[in-house]
Amino acid sequence: MTDLEKLNADWLAAWTAHDAERVASFYTEDARYFDPQVPDGLVGRDALRKRLAGLFEHAPPMRYEPDAVWEIEGGFCGRWYCTIDAGAVKQLLRGFDLVLLRDGKIAHNEVYTHPVGRDPRGS
Repeated sequence: MTDLEKLNADWLAAWTAHDAERVASFYTEDARYFDPQVPDGLVGRDALRKRLAGLFEHAPPMRYEPDAVWEIEGGFCGRWYCTIDAGAVKQLLRGFDLVLLRDGKIAHNEVYTHPVGRDPRGS
């Protein structure tokens, strides 16, 4: 496992644990974060931590599994799958992160997701 793959796996484990403090620890103080629910973005680790604390408080169990990591200049792109378990309803998402790093921390993160009907990994 490369250093980037380990960073990605550890980061996704924090998301799975719904641990806002731990997730935020992967980001720089001035990080920029974008996802489908905050398309205009958040600025700063504290803003992200606050948003995640509220989100995780009401979110069903979610299991993030890394699928692939591609190193790019200044960071990496990572593809992952997330199984959302809302009791009788389960949903599978495929997601993709653009991650730019500064001093080993995430300085810029853009998240793209979409639902998939079946797991293409064969599980």
